[in-house]
Amino acid sequence: MWHDLWVALCLVLVIEGILPFISPRSWREAAQLMAQFDDRSLRLAGLFSMLVGILILYLVN
Repeated sequence: MWHDLWVALCLVLVIEGILPFISPRSWREAAQLMAQFDDRSLRLAGLFSMLVGILILYLVN
């Protein structure tokens, strides 16, 4: 189980690094745009992202 957790965390880092590697300017603009969002909007976006991830994980397994 711990091995799978570490593999998953490593994959998150790889996936998170793709956009800044390919297009740093777009990544910077997106980060600046997100900094303007209020806390509620960011929380809703995070919740939506987690729910989509859980749904995809369920479908894959």
